Amino acid sequence: GDRGMVGRLGGDEFKVVLPGRWDRPKLGVLADAIIATLSQPYHIEEAQVVIGASVGIALCPDDATSRDALVRNADLALYAAKDAGRGVHRFYSSDMHAEAEDRRQLEDDLRTALADGGLELVYQPLVGAKNGKIVGFETLLRWNHPARGPVSPALFVPIAEDAGLIGPLGEWVLRTACAVAAQWPSSIRIAVNVSPIQFSNPAFPGIVMNALASSALAPQRLELEITESCFINEGEKTDQMFAQLKAIGVRLALDDFGTGYSSLGYLRKAPFDKIKIDQSFVRALEEGGSAHAIVKAITTLAAALDMETLAEGVETQELFDILRNDGCDMIQGYLISRPVPGTQVQNLLAFQHF
Repeated sequence: GDRGMVGRLGGDEFKVVLPGRWDRPKLGVLADAIIATLSQPYHIEEAQVVIGASVGIALCPDDATSRDALVRNADLALYAAKDAGRGVHRFYSSDMHAEAEDRRQLEDDLRTALADGGLELVYQPLVGAKNGKIVGFETLLRWNHPARGPVSPALFVPIAEDAGLIGPLGEWVLRTACAVAAQWPSSIRIAVNVSPIQFSNPAFPGIVMNALASSALAPQRLELEITESCFINEGEKTDQMFAQLKAIGVRLALDDFGTGYSSLGYLRKAPFDKIKIDQSFVRALEEGGSAHAIVKAITTLAAALDMETLAEGVETQELFDILRNDGCDMIQGYLISRPVPGTQVQNLLAFQHF
C-alpha cells in the first residue's frame, strides 16, 4: 500500500523501504508475515513449488544515516538470518561487521586449505547389528585450522556452499575416499555425503565415474549419502540423476530420514539401497515414548522395500540391543565415538572385537 516500497535488486534479493519511524516489534511482525506469505506453496502448470525467505532489518538513524550504509547493514542482518537456519528475520547489530569479516577470512583460509592440502578425511565405522563386524566406513571431512584449531563442518561447509567451493571440495572428498577405500578388503564399503549442489550438477555422474576409475574401486563399494533436500522438488532431472548414478553401479543411501518431509512417495520411486535413521530418533529411544514405534516402523518399511537400515549416534549397549531387536541392519557410533584416519583403518579392520 502507501506504507512503503518494494523493489528487486537482482537475483533473489529484494528490498523493502519503509518511511518514518517504526518500532522493532512491528517490524518483526511485518518480516514474519513476508516470510510466511512467500513460504506458501503455489502451482506452476502441474507442479507444486515451495520457496522461502529470510529477512534482514536495519533502521535509520539507529543503525546508519546514509543510503549505502543502511543497505549494507541490512545485508549483514540478512546473512545472519540465513546463518540462523533461514526462514527467520534478524535485526542488524554492530558486532555483525566483525562476524562478516571473520566469515570472509574463513572463506579465504578454506580456499588455501583446499589448494594446499590442509583438509583431512577421517572414517567412522559402520557395524553390522547382528555380528558386530565392520561392514563399511562413513567419510567425514575435517579441517584443523593452523590458527583456530579444529573448525566444525557445520561452520565451514555452508561457507563453501556460499563461496562456490562445494563443487571442488566435494570432488576432492570423493576422489580421496575412493583411493583410500581401494586399499581395504573388498567386502568393506565407503560412504560419502553428497550436497544438494553436487546432486544438482549434471556433471556429477561423470565425476563419480572418474573417481572410481582413477582409484580402481568397484562401484558397488561406494555408497552416496543423499538428504531429501537434494530432491525435495521431484522432477525429470532428479529422476535422470538417480538413473545415471544407479547405472554406474553405486549404492544410494537416504540420510537423516525422519527429520524433513520424509515423503513415502519418493521412497517408492527413488532407488535407495539404505535408509539412515537420524540420531535424534535413536537418542529418544532411551526416553521411551513414540520413538520406539517410529524406529520400528522405519525398519519394517525399509525391509518391505528391500532396503537396509542404519542407525546413527548409537553410543550405549542398551541402544545397540534395542535397535538390533527392532531389525536395524547397521549401527554407527557404537563404542567408537572418534573416527579414525585412513592410515589406521587397516589396523582397525584387523581387530573387529568391539
